[in-house]
Amino acid sequence: MNADLPPGARLSVPAYALDRADYAPSAPIAPEGATVSAVAPESPAWDAGIEPGMVVTTVNGSALDDMITWLWESDDDEVDLVVYDPRDQTSTPCTLERYPGEDWGIEFDGAIFDAMRTCVNACVFCFMTMLPPGSRDSLSIRDDDYRLSFLQGNFVTLTNMTDEDVDRVIRLDLSPMNVSLHAVTPAVRRRVMGKNEHRGIEVLERLMDAGIEIHAQIVLCPGINDGEELDRTLAYCEAHEQITSLGIVPLGFTRHQKRFKTSYSDDPDAARQVIEQVRPYQLRALERFGRHTFQMSDEFYLDAGIEVPPASWYDGYPQYYDGIGMIRSYLDDTAALLANHRSRLAAIGRAMAVNGLALAVVSGTSAASTVGNLVEAPELGGTVIAIRNDYFGGNVDVTGLICACDLLEQLPGNLVNVVLILPSVMFNSDGLTLDGYHGDDIRRELERRGARVHIASTMPFELADTLEHALGLCGPGQSVKEQRV
Repeated sequence: MNADLPPGARLSVPAYALDRADYAPSAPIAPEGATVSAVAPESPAWDAGIEPGMVVTTVNGSALDDMITWLWESDDDEVDLVVYDPRDQTSTPCTLERYPGEDWGIEFDGAIFDAMRTCVNACVFCFMTMLPPGSRDSLSIRDDDYRLSFLQGNFVTLTNMTDEDVDRVIRLDLSPMNVSLHAVTPAVRRRVMGKNEHRGIEVLERLMDAGIEIHAQIVLCPGINDGEELDRTLAYCEAHEQITSLGIVPLGFTRHQKRFKTSYSDDPDAARQVIEQVRPYQLRALERFGRHTFQMSDEFYLDAGIEVPPASWYDGYPQYYDGIGMIRSYLDDTAALLANHRSRLAAIGRAMAVNGLALAVVSGTSAASTVGNLVEAPELGGTVIAIRNDYFGGNVDVTGLICACDLLEQLPGNLVNVVLILPSVMFNSDGLTLDGYHGDDIRRELERRGARVHIASTMPFELADTLEHALGLCGPGQSVKEQRV
C-alpha cells in the first residue's frame, strides 16, 4: 500500500503495541482525535506504520471527532490522514489505500473522540440520581449524545442538540435514531424532564419531517405520564409514521432516593391495565403497517402475571436491548434447543453426573423462572440461583444490575463440585461489576469455595456452548450455536 513516506519507512519505530506507561507524564497534551487501540497486521494501516497509542487527528482534512466522521470520510478506497505520535509529539500526514472491500485494519478507542454530550435534563426517573453513596464517578456520567444514538442505539432526548447537529443528522441520513419521548403535553414533559423539554419535540419533528426513522421510548411513571397522558403520547406516535417502534418500559427505582416507593412491579392490576390500554394501538398499527409498533417491556408482562406475546408481536425485536422481547427470545431458543438438540443437552447432563458435578446458573430475580425453563430441564437438572439486589434495593431485579457484594453474600459458602455460571452481562468491558469488583477477584473467591466458575452469556445456545466446552464435549471449532438450524 502507498503512503506519503519513503519506501519501507514507517511512522515510528518499533512496530510493537505501545504501553501507555511509556509516555512521559510531562509530555504535552495530545491534539484531539481518535486514539488507535489496535492495528491488524498486513492491513493498510499497518503498512502505513500506524500503531496503537497514536492519534488520528484528521481524515480527508476533517477533524476526526467521532466514528460517524470516520465512517463517512473513509468510505472510499483511499483516505488521507494526519497521525500524531505522542512519543515524540510529531504529526505526520499519510495516505492509506486499500483494495475494494478490504478493511482499513484500524480500531479506535471508543466511538466519540471529542467531548461527550452530557444530559441537560432533570428527569424524575433518572437512575444516575438514585445511585448508592460512594458509587464510582464513571457511573454518574449522564450521556445524552445523539451520535451514540445512531452508533450504539442509546436513547437520547434531543434536548441538547444544536441546529448544526440537526443539520448533520439530516445531511448524513443518520437513521434510525433512538429517542426518549416519555410524554407529549408540555406541562407533563416539564414535570418528567425539566425546563428543556420543548427542544426535544422541536428537534424530533424536524428529524421526522426530513424522513429520519425513529425508535422511541417511554419510561412510564405511575401518576405522572400514564393514564390520559399515555393515550396522548400513543396517539402522537400513531400519527407519525416515522416512529416505527415505541418501547414502553416501567419506572425502575432504587432505595437511595425518596421520590418513589412503588411502581408496576408492586401493582399487577396496574400493569395489566397498561397492557390493555396499549393493545388497540398495536392492533391498528398491525392492520395499517403490518407491524405492531407499540412494544411493551418484558417487565409489564412479568408484573401482570401474563404470558409474553409470541415472537411475531416484536416486529423483529427493534428494541431488544431496551428489555423488550428478551424473555420471548429466551423461551423460543430454549424450545428450539430442547426440540433439536435434546441429545446434546442430555450428554451435558450425563457428563455432569459422571464427574459428580452440579450445575448452578446465577440470575436476577426477575428472569430466574425464565432461565429455569432450560437450566432446570431434566436433561441438565441444574439450579437457578436468583440473586436479590440489596445493593440498589427498590424494585431493581434484573440480571445486568447484579452486584458482587450481593452475589458473594447470597451464594452458598460450600460450592464444591458446582459448575457455576456467572452472567457476563454483570460485567462491563473492563470486567467490573457495578460495585467495582473485578471478575477475576470474584472468580478467585468462588473457587476458594470449591466452584468451577465460568463467566458467560446465559442465553440458551451460548450457555449450552459454554457447558460443552467446559466438559470437553466439543471438538475444536464445534458449538451448539453453529448447529441451530
